[in-house]
Amino acid sequence: MSRSLAAVAGATAIVLVVKLIQHSLVQRLPDPDTRYYARKLVTIGGWFACVLLVAVVFRDRLGGLAVGIGVASAGIAFALQEVIASIAGWIAISFGTFYAPGDRVQLGGIRGDVIDIGILRTTLMELGEWVASDLYTGRVVRIANSFVFKEPVFNYSHDFPFLWDEIRIPVQHGSDHQQARALLELVLQEVCSETVVHDSRQAWQHMVQRYRLENARLDPAVSLVITDNWLEFTLRYLVDYKQRRSTRDQLSTRVIDAFATSQGAVALGSATLQLVHPDPLHVDFQTD
Repeated sequence: MSRSLAAVAGATAIVLVVKLIQHSLVQRLPDPDTRYYARKLVTIGGWFACVLLVAVVFRDRLGGLAVGIGVASAGIAFALQEVIASIAGWIAISFGTFYAPGDRVQLGGIRGDVIDIGILRTTLMELGEWVASDLYTGRVVRIANSFVFKEPVFNYSHDFPFLWDEIRIPVQHGSDHQQARALLELVLQEVCSETVVHDSRQAWQHMVQRYRLENARLDPAVSLVITDNWLEFTLRYLVDYKQRRSTRDQLSTRVIDAFATSQGAVALGSATLQLVHPDPLHVDFQTD
């Protein structure tokens, strides 16, 4: 009985010390990444200290406990297979660079930013769903770590924190397509800064050195396709994964302003219906 009380008292003291250290870290470490990992390290150290305390207090009884644990291990492994898979997933995540806190990922069909990685679950701040583009919904989602063994893990930011994005601009048939291309290329140059292009080139070179990849075109580009209704220009560019929506807004606004300066030479297209060689229509009016 006295040993049990000593174990409980020691574990309580360890928990209090861990809480005090974590509270102190919040005040002394301004960087969120450093603070997060420091808190995790202190928590793991507290669990290790508790296990060590129990082992020391009940060291003379560990032999008998080992026999009982060995007999029950098969049943425990079967009953807790999902828990064991989640713990194995946590180990894989920690040492396999699947993702880290702060990364934008898609797990089990759910997109979001990783805000915490626990032993059993990964916590995401959800993106999308009923909200357009890459905006938070406000829902916090917890996903079992075992998902890394069952489904693909999409990481938007870890190795290459840029995304290729496209905007399709419809232009009326009969517009000056050369002037339209020149205006769109000018808009791309104004919105897509040289800093993004430079940083993306450095990140892509790192990817080429690490993976079996070929060089890709990283500069903004404009392409043209002729459709039945309009001339479809496609603006393709690289963007920081957190600025996709704001960049699309800037590009759309600049395109409208640029076309307005063309004095009618370039106009946005819209869906139209044209009757080609219709059959003659006869209408008879009868009056009483």
